[in-house]
Amino acid sequence: MIDAVPHAAEPARPVEPARVVRTVSVAGTGAYAPARVLTNKDLESLVDTTDEWIVTRTGMKERRIAADGEATSDLAAAAARRALEDARVAPDQLDLIIAATITPDLPFPNTGCLLQHKIGAANAFCMALEAACSGFVYAVEVGRHFVATGAANNVLVVGAEKMSAVLDWKDRSTCVLFGDGAGAVVLRPLGAPRGILASVLGSDGSLSELLQIPAGGSRLPASVETVNARLHYLKMNGREVFRHAVTNMTRAAREALRRCGLGAADVDWVIPHQANMRIITAISERVGIPMARFVVNVEKYGNTSGASVGIALDEAARDGRIRKGDLVMLLVFGGGFTWGAMLLEWDKEGPA
Repeated sequence: MIDAVPHAAEPARPVEPARVVRTVSVAGTGAYAPARVLTNKDLESLVDTTDEWIVTRTGMKERRIAADGEATSDLAAAAARRALEDARVAPDQLDLIIAATITPDLPFPNTGCLLQHKIGAANAFCMALEAACSGFVYAVEVGRHFVATGAANNVLVVGAEKMSAVLDWKDRSTCVLFGDGAGAVVLRPLGAPRGILASVLGSDGSLSELLQIPAGGSRLPASVETVNARLHYLKMNGREVFRHAVTNMTRAAREALRRCGLGAADVDWVIPHQANMRIITAISERVGIPMARFVVNVEKYGNTSGASVGIALDEAARDGRIRKGDLVMLLVFGGGFTWGAMLLEWDKEGPA
């Protein structure tokens, strides 16, 4: 068992022994999108593209762009505060913070620590997790195990990205796709009969070159040459990413259902990674779940990477689409490659 080290000024809170396996539920959700809206029409003046081309191929109409002084941890903090308020959990009650991001404020310290300071969660231990667009579901699964084993009682998971900071605004194949934002959940052992039911996670590192930022790490440290070659920006083979995304998300969705003894007809809502409409539509057809049961907001926010599922989940919970007792599937795919599916029974009361 891993125990959090409490702040010196605070007494340690008791946690249940690791032998106890507890049901884990989402106690609260939150999201944040920056104020600046970048429309397809705006992009027409930046790169050689058109509104019609972008909408036809992606379903995107606009996306949010963070202000120059707004970093990933700032986006994360705004979403985190809303999730904590929704869960009725005070920051100093948090035991663990997991920040899922590929656009950290700094190489280190980790974004979770920066987030901790911003929200005043002095008793939490903190980490960052990097699984690209799959990061939110990966982080929820990690947090679930801490709560299930009794190693933590209150866990904050935030997926946050400032994708605009790693986009090549001369590359029309990528810069039109992404936006900035953050989505968050608070995980707790709420005593519900089901809660998070199952997850299926997968990876394939042999395909990493299809979606990556080539420079800035230990293999290609920053240099005049890497900067001039524009290697610090996101690079993607869109056609191949599309193919692998549909295949692996479909496989993960079917496997998650199989593990729970459920079928497509049992799923009330699917919250997929908001990569583009063509991927989402293809998954709907292959898994056999109608598009009417998919939560889609890609037209408003674009692809916010590790933030996308958290943002969509918060929207659907707050507008009353997701109701207590609904079976919800979270479905993701990202660079690495990474992918995953998670099934949970929603046991939180809807908005008043």
